[in-house]
Amino acid sequence: MKFNRIGILLGGLSREREVSLAGGKAVSRALQNCGYQVVEIDVTHQLDKQLRAADIDAAFIVLHGRHGEDGTVQGMLEMMQIPYTGSNVLASALAIDKAKTRRVLSDAGIRVAPGVLLTKKNQTNLPSHIQLPVVVKPAEEGSSVGVSIAKTAADYAKALEEAFACSKNVLVEQFIAGKEVQVAVLGERVLGAVEIEPHREFYDYSAKYEPGGSTHHIPPRIADSSLQTLLSAGKEVFDAVGCAGAARVDFILTDTGDVYCLEINTIPGMTETSLLPEIAAHAGLNFEQLVTEIIESAALHV
Repeated sequence: MKFNRIGILLGGLSREREVSLAGGKAVSRALQNCGYQVVEIDVTHQLDKQLRAADIDAAFIVLHGRHGEDGTVQGMLEMMQIPYTGSNVLASALAIDKAKTRRVLSDAGIRVAPGVLLTKKNQTNLPSHIQLPVVVKPAEEGSSVGVSIAKTAADYAKALEEAFACSKNVLVEQFIAGKEVQVAVLGERVLGAVEIEPHREFYDYSAKYEPGGSTHHIPPRIADSSLQTLLSAGKEVFDAVGCAGAARVDFILTDTGDVYCLEINTIPGMTETSLLPEIAAHAGLNFEQLVTEIIESAALHV
């Protein structure tokens, strides 16, 4: 083993704390089963002191949202010279900001839905190039926290209120009808893809984390040519953002075969209903093998 004593960074300070705790506990059990010494660190504002007390060889980050997935924790680990899993500071900070990610992807020739970034001081009517229905989402949150589909003007006003309660910046995108397909990437390998069939209006927080909230189809129920296009696009997005380790890229595939990137998640969920472990299992990697590969890829990126 490259590392022996592993710190599992879990819990944290964001709205996705409960999901992080569940995923972190699962990773902790798996690494212990593989013979690693494990220290679970429920991240607080005193993380520097927590890390010094833990005396770890490497950190397995299972934090989501702000103060965990956004480059802040990664920067502290770099300063303390502790190798860690996943993407570096820049890629983490970029991917958490959906608006900036859109710009990078557009510059790389990757299609995204027409959209506009709003601030609390700049809550405007929809621009002419965007028509209802639209997707309204906080620009710096994950797990579909605060995300709504607005079909009417009244829906739109309510959606803005809910999204601004979660973030100072809100992204409004044209709703694109189609199948949601998510691609898992692990380092230089594209592990595969899953089609999400939500049992709600869309793949929201409840559909993601509540048992029975959605049906997952692996492989996706799409033409092989479309699947290959999505797998290649997943790696293109991963590389354009500058990611490392494990990541999940979310797409919409329209009935006409057009592919739109929704976002990239640099710390995919690791719960029992999470997609990365499910895709990995279909690719021949059980959960223990997956977490072992992830921790052995931990590194300092400077």
